[in-house]
Amino acid sequence: MVKVENRIVQNKLTYKGEVILKYKIEFPQIRGNERFNMYNYNNALRLQQLCEKELYEQAKKVYDYNQENRYPLMIFEIIKEYVVTYNYNNIISIYSDEYIFEGGAHGNTLRYSQNWNLQQGRMIELSELYKRNPNYVSEILKEINNQIKDNIQKGKNIYFEDPCCLTSAMFRVENYYLYGEFIAIFYQQYDIAPYSSGIQVFYMPKRKTVKNW
Repeated sequence: MVKVENRIVQNKLTYKGEVILKYKIEFPQIRGNERFNMYNYNNALRLQQLCEKELYEQAKKVYDYNQENRYPLMIFEIIKEYVVTYNYNNIISIYSDEYIFEGGAHGNTLRYSQNWNLQQGRMIELSELYKRNPNYVSEILKEINNQIKDNIQKGKNIYFEDPCCLTSAMFRVENYYLYGEFIAIFYQQYDIAPYSSGIQVFYMPKRKTVKNW
């Protein structure tokens, strides 16, 4: 297990004496691992620049509009947090949730994942965990659809209509992370279910994979 150090970039941006945007960006660092560190630092920097420039300009326009129409003050908020889900034998998995509120009824969250072989200094592709199975995506989708059917039979129908078609259409090979003895496959908000259902995660049993990690 490697030691993961937390870094935070945060600020409150003002306009005409009022705070109109605030952000807090957390990102991981591992001492001595340059590729991992630069990847996460650059991602944090890009989000910070988005907050300080594009979103700030947007927040100023919203502020002026609300002032002109006597609407209440609305503060843009950006929060990025991460969770280490696997950290063993120089293999580390992390997902980050990026929440952005730009007004409206609610904000939106996007999830990003990264799976590293730290010794080799590179990302692990999902296909590497199914090296002997060229049809691994079909196998994963079959497992996901079975879990959805089980949920619906148990009265937990939290999905859009015909979710088993959506699981295929919205599947992204990069949207996975290791979680204990499972591979977690996730779908973003609105991919296969409404906002109220949140990010949907499905766990592939380790026995379903060919290569141990």
